[in-house]
Amino acid sequence: MVGRILKEVKQYTFASIITPVSMILEVVMELSIPYLMASIIDKGVEAGNMKHILVVGGYMVIAALFGLLGGLLGGRFGAKASAGLARNLRESMYNRIQSFSFSNIDKFSTSGLVTRLTTDVTNIQNAYQMMLRIAVRAPLSMIIALIMAFSINKKIASIYLIALVFLAVVMITIMLNATGTFNKAFPKYDALNESIQENVAAIRVVKAYVREEQEINKLHVAAKNIYDIFVKAEMKISVAFPIMNLVVYACIILISWIGAKMIVAGDLTTGELTSLLAYCMSILFSMMLLMMIFVMISMSIASMKRVSEVLNEEPDIVNPENPVLEVPDGSIVFKNVDFSYHKEGGEPVLKNINLDIKSGEVIGIMGATGSSKTSLVNLISRLYDVTEGEVLVGGRNVKEYDLTALRSQVSVVLQKNELFTGTIYENLRWGNPEATEEQCKEACKLACADDFITSFPDGYETHIEQGGTNVSGGQKQRLCIARALLKNPKVLILDDSTSAVDTATDARIRKAMREAIPGTTKIIIAQRISSIQDADRIIVLDDGEINAFDTHENLLKNNEIYREVYESQTGGSRDFDETEVS
Repeated sequence: MVGRILKEVKQYTFASIITPVSMILEVVMELSIPYLMASIIDKGVEAGNMKHILVVGGYMVIAALFGLLGGLLGGRFGAKASAGLARNLRESMYNRIQSFSFSNIDKFSTSGLVTRLTTDVTNIQNAYQMMLRIAVRAPLSMIIALIMAFSINKKIASIYLIALVFLAVVMITIMLNATGTFNKAFPKYDALNESIQENVAAIRVVKAYVREEQEINKLHVAAKNIYDIFVKAEMKISVAFPIMNLVVYACIILISWIGAKMIVAGDLTTGELTSLLAYCMSILFSMMLLMMIFVMISMSIASMKRVSEVLNEEPDIVNPENPVLEVPDGSIVFKNVDFSYHKEGGEPVLKNINLDIKSGEVIGIMGATGSSKTSLVNLISRLYDVTEGEVLVGGRNVKEYDLTALRSQVSVVLQKNELFTGTIYENLRWGNPEATEEQCKEACKLACADDFITSFPDGYETHIEQGGTNVSGGQKQRLCIARALLKNPKVLILDDSTSAVDTATDARIRKAMREAIPGTTKIIIAQRISSIQDADRIIVLDDGEINAFDTHENLLKNNEIYREVYESQTGGSRDFDETEVS
């Protein structure tokens, strides 16, 4: 886990090396000052030797300057290394997420991924900076101070060792208790982010149903869960500081008492006692810093584990060794296909699927909610891999294709339409980055989007807000269809993507696509019979199995499920906005 995280240091290795070296310089210079001070007191002040005071004082100034230089370099390069690690971690995680298949993404919640990319990486960044600086400074300062103290007086220095052992036992006991509590906190951040994300994304629904108070209470519960955990952890840790202060003051009193007696007896000088007191503070202050490091490490271990889960997640779907780079046509074949979202022991959502679709055909798919219509079409563009059997596009198994080549030729307008922040042109060019303005306008005309776009003051330069909140559901669907058409695909899949437009516009879209892209295989998932009844053939799905696959006329005669849906929707009458389209 730690090794995987440290791999992301990359170009910041030099900064990561310079930082601890600089901290060593700072500590050595800093701890030489009490020793020099003792010399000034004993050999300069008490002996009245002004020259010695000036010479040793000069050494102290030089030591202080070098210590300052070491501190500045350590701060600068430590910040650069830790911020660089955080940057690389976020980029690597984001790149890894982009390579995930749908099945990989299903393992992580959206809010969980956001927490990992933000809070968890920040925790690792702070811990890494402390490891480079404080984790070098504190133990080194402690060791050097102990050596210097023992070189002055072994008897008094022994007091430090007793205090250190006692504090180490206390600190380890507290940390072991606090670590488990911190580990419980970060999953709670996921719940908090989820609550915020869900509320902001659906703010219009919240206001329409006057649910503000309930949503506030929901956030309050999520925030309080985190509060309670951190209060519990901090209370455990806070016990250590009074104990440490007690030990520090006890050591100072004991050293002062023993040291005074030794000075009277002539076994210790005033300067040496001053140095010992300075080293006492340095040793015990270093112990406090070590405790802070352990707290930060306790928090960051949970974060490192969560970040490593994303970095170590291997994409389920990858390119073959020698991928096929061109899709010849839009023919689609399913051979004895079973599919389950859970590969091991999961209940199949698609069972024994056999289909043979010719290139250029218009295929309708209908079925009850939960009949796995979307799951079926997701296999065509290899968003998921089949559990059993095989799917062929253009006469080749989809697993033989380069993923980019396959998905470029199998264009999907998903059930949940997404637009991104930017102009309408920028959103359309997701389908084809090189598309000209004329090509964009032509695609929009086919998708019946040109009329409402030209009605906007800025036309195709109209800015789309995040999530497409400043356009209606029907307008969003038509823009997404136009975006898919710009790919000029061999296969076009419309997954219930005209549900928010009226039946007349739906009919015009289907008519335009049939005439403009006759060679493209068009698969239309719809709940409305009117959206698929003019398809060449229609698939009727029932509980993950093909109940029927035939023309509209034959299904009306021979299939009970299709006939019941048709009669329930038509009832011998017509939708108020439905018109004939020849």
